[in-house]
Amino acid sequence: MDSLKETFAQTALPLADEIKAMIKENGHIVLGSYTMEQVYHGMKGMIGMVTETSKLDPEEGIRFRGYSIPELREKLPQGPGGGPMPEGIFYLLLTGNLPSELDVKEVSNAWARRSQVPKHVFDLLDSLPVGTHPMTQFSLAILAMQTESNFAAAYRKGINKKQYWDPMFEDVMNCIARLPRIAAYIYRRTYKNGVHIEPDPKLDWGANFAHMLGFDDDGMKSLMRLYLTIHVDHEGGNVSAHATHLVGSALSDAYYSLSAGMNGLAGPLHGLANQEVVRWIYDLRDYYGGRLPSKEEISEYVKKTLADGRVVPGYGHAVLRKTDPRYIAQMEFGLAHMPDDELFKIVGMLYEVVPGILEATGKIKNPWPNVDAHSGVLLIHYGLTEYDFYTVLVGVSRAIGVLTSLLWDRALGHPIERPGSVTSEWMKKQVDKAKANA
Repeated sequence: MDSLKETFAQTALPLADEIKAMIKENGHIVLGSYTMEQVYHGMKGMIGMVTETSKLDPEEGIRFRGYSIPELREKLPQGPGGGPMPEGIFYLLLTGNLPSELDVKEVSNAWARRSQVPKHVFDLLDSLPVGTHPMTQFSLAILAMQTESNFAAAYRKGINKKQYWDPMFEDVMNCIARLPRIAAYIYRRTYKNGVHIEPDPKLDWGANFAHMLGFDDDGMKSLMRLYLTIHVDHEGGNVSAHATHLVGSALSDAYYSLSAGMNGLAGPLHGLANQEVVRWIYDLRDYYGGRLPSKEEISEYVKKTLADGRVVPGYGHAVLRKTDPRYIAQMEFGLAHMPDDELFKIVGMLYEVVPGILEATGKIKNPWPNVDAHSGVLLIHYGLTEYDFYTVLVGVSRAIGVLTSLLWDRALGHPIERPGSVTSEWMKKQVDKAKANA
């Protein structure tokens, strides 16, 4: 057993016993109540699952194992030329401990060893029309790797349920290791005439991804590390995390589960939002003849967008009630690397005018920007202009968080998820009862 796997086992398995005892002794404790509105409106805010890796605070933003994004940008090992290492946040999510430089190097080396993608995955991708959306290709490629699942093979042979986590660990490590190669293949196939770039074993996971995409600028490598770090997790209730957890709760392996999560990420209300931001900014600039608009003109266009019954993409969040710390991390990166970039300037002016306009409507709970408001323009600056591909980048990053959580689900012995459901007729009867007892 390698050292990371052993560290995980020493952390997770005792907690599984502790949780089992806690449920036996305290399972009757009531955690809260919920309303009919929450049931009808997507169960927002209802506690219905446990996610060990991260928690979204309405005021502080996402915390990974208790650490905020500003703290992690300071404490996580940095890659050559800058940028927090995604390998480091993986180690943190998996073990609960901040990694050393050696820990990060070991993860990076392990992923490099496991990064060989089966040929039939590339054959499948090559059989698809070139115009197939990158997220469709990405999800199919992940599903095609299911032939390699250690968990599925172990379950078929018969394995004690207390050992489910062991082959799942292998699947998680293998899957994450291969995703940059798959994503880069999709990008080069779709946008670069199928001219592919071989991986460089000397580079870390994030820098190698940038290299295989075709970007060897040190700034792009730093951005890729940052991008892949800040998008990894967003607690367990978001669509991609919940879908991965839900499918995994049926003891589906990591490939089935992650493919399901990526299908959820592809939705316009979830991971596809970063594309919508870029399109909207281009439309804004085109509206004013392709030039850099003034702050007053941007304000006018924002009001026009709202008057047309549309939303301003990149603003608002289901949970957060302040500026997303992931937005700030990207803003600070932009100020350091591209302060004179025209699109970056537009994003900055939007930050100055949009919150006030949204607040004035009296309908918006959170008028502040989220992570999607910034990410696209940073990528465009370095030449990655194909914004239909951006959600794949999020998917490569998000896999770290959702697969780590899936591994924890198996280590802690979480059961199949099966909430109850009711009909609207049943709901009407509850309303009648409540009125009668008032």
